[in-house]
Amino acid sequence: MYALIDCNNFYASCERLFMPKLIGKPIVVLSNNDGCVIARSNEAKQLGIPMGAAAFEYEKFFIENSVSVFSANFALYGDMSNRVMSILHEFSPECEVYSIDEAFLKLSGFQLSNLKEFGAAIYKSVVSSTGIPISIGIAPTKALAKVANRIAKKYPGQTENCYYIENEAQRIKALKWLQVEDVWGIGRRHSFRLKNLGVKTAYDFTQMNDKWVAKNMSIIGLRLKRDLEGIPTLGIEDIQIKKNIATTRSFERNITKYSEVEERIITFSVLCAEKLRAQKSSCTSLIVFIQTNFHRQDLEQYRKSVTLKLPFPTNSSIEISKFACEGLKIIFKEGISYKKAGVIIMDFKPEEQLQLSLFENSNPKHTILMKVMDQLNAAFGRQKVKLASQDLKRVWKMKQEMLSPHYTTNIKDVIKIQV
Repeated sequence: MYALIDCNNFYASCERLFMPKLIGKPIVVLSNNDGCVIARSNEAKQLGIPMGAAAFEYEKFFIENSVSVFSANFALYGDMSNRVMSILHEFSPECEVYSIDEAFLKLSGFQLSNLKEFGAAIYKSVVSSTGIPISIGIAPTKALAKVANRIAKKYPGQTENCYYIENEAQRIKALKWLQVEDVWGIGRRHSFRLKNLGVKTAYDFTQMNDKWVAKNMSIIGLRLKRDLEGIPTLGIEDIQIKKNIATTRSFERNITKYSEVEERIITFSVLCAEKLRAQKSSCTSLIVFIQTNFHRQDLEQYRKSVTLKLPFPTNSSIEISKFACEGLKIIFKEGISYKKAGVIIMDFKPEEQLQLSLFENSNPKHTILMKVMDQLNAAFGRQKVKLASQDLKRVWKMKQEMLSPHYTTNIKDVIKIQV
């Protein structure tokens, strides 16, 4: 048995947690540089605010409908996520943190008759300890737990925020209710193709031929199908959201000079490399992209990306930034006003499984150098130690005009109570 615990409207719930006056009021959270909507409370969804809505286009709408708007406070969200996940670890030793607001629990050895009560205990513990509302789905497989969770989230009153698929009749009913495009692990491309074949629901998908699924959706698609059939097939990390690490930013102003764009690409590469080293991996390919501001139709529009296969696996900031700059040279176009750029590193390999090449390998001296850099930055603050090719005086600061206090991570922002 598996349980999937999902925090409801997580970013909006974190903001509301420290401002109780916003309970029942519409809330939206904006992306980096206050660009677009990345999270909405239920009340904001009911107003018809779409995910990804450009903030400047909805500015008047937000005011007219008394929508509370917040800049993304990732320090707060990360800390609240850690608190929720630490509680979930107390309920099962086998806990897979799937994303910042989701986690699977494997319920080995639990009595099946008590699982509904078990879910209620999880809900009570998380809500009372953190104030973050959650939905819980319990089922024989991970994919079915995802389905059960959607039902609990859709019908919180009837399910008491926890739905348990405990028999075959419930499994079939749930799968007939769920649209195929909403099935965990079926992306937009596959769902479009399936719907053209008359496959409209998750149940329809389970009735498909195994050979067709394996041929057209790979072995992962076949595992997903069997999991939905109630056959435990998907183990830990068989389906992953994160297959790469990306650092992308909009610039505070349009940039035309190559040297300025190059400095940003180098900084983005360094940030990616730091995250890569933190998970003890190396990458073997990367993507570099640059683009103009598509809202400025008075300017020439341009967007270009390039994918580079690296000659050897590396997690060195020096080497990754060097390769990224090579990519930038290929796609950079003079006379263009650039508004956004990014670096995406991919195709990871564990550090301990790297194979040396006969002709070219990562510089072994970089391993010690990167370790020292990471230790210094951890001790004295992020980006205190930089590469010489970075702007030493420049500290990247996002536009965050509606940023809430760091209630739980900065002693200066701790809520004060008069007694």
